Order: sequence, then structure tokens, then C-alpha cells
Amino acid sequence: MSKIAVMGDRDSIYGFRALGLETFTVTDIEEGAKLLKRLADNGYGVIYMTEHIGELLKKERAKYEERVTPAIILIPGVFGNTGEGIARVKGSVEQAVGSDILFGNE
Repeated sequence: MSKIAVMGDRDSIYGFRALGLETFTVTDIEEGAKLLKRLADNGYGVIYMTEHIGELLKKERAKYEERVTPAIILIPGVFGNTGEGIARVKGSVEQAVGSDILFGNE
């Protein structure tokens, strides 16, 4: 079974630990890039990442887009939400079902 990680600032991710997920606080881009690679190389199948950290690690995330694992899922945080997380989920659902589930086919 794959492991699940949550990356981001402490205030945004501390609650995930109560759900049994492994949390990793990221304070700078260099540390975040190394952490992402380490998680991806060590059996993490799903990596939740705050949108703010995801924006800072956009180049590093791109390396994993064509791979099945890890699935990198952006989540809102307390700082710098971009809306990219919900847009990506919406796009994936549209691709899977063939229509926009929120607004129908326009």
C-alpha cells in the first residue's frame, strides 16, 4: 500500500496528522524540492501539497505529471491560495466524464 504525505506550511497541514497522514512542514523552496524528490522516490503514492508550496515548486512538480505515482494534489492552505487545486480537480473530472459537472456542457 502506498503512503500518503501532506506538504506545506505548518498552520495549513497540522490537522492532517490527526487523520493519520504524514505531514512535512516546508519553509523554503530548496527544502521543498528535496522533500518532494525524497517522497516520490520512497513509495509515497499520493502527495497533498498546499497551493502556495505547489506554486513555488511548479518546475519540480512538472517532473511527475506524466507518472502514475506520485499523484500530487494541490490543496488550499492559509497562505496564497491560487485556485489551481480546484481547477486541476475540475479538469480531471471533466476529462473522466466528458463534461463540466458544475455547469454542464456549455
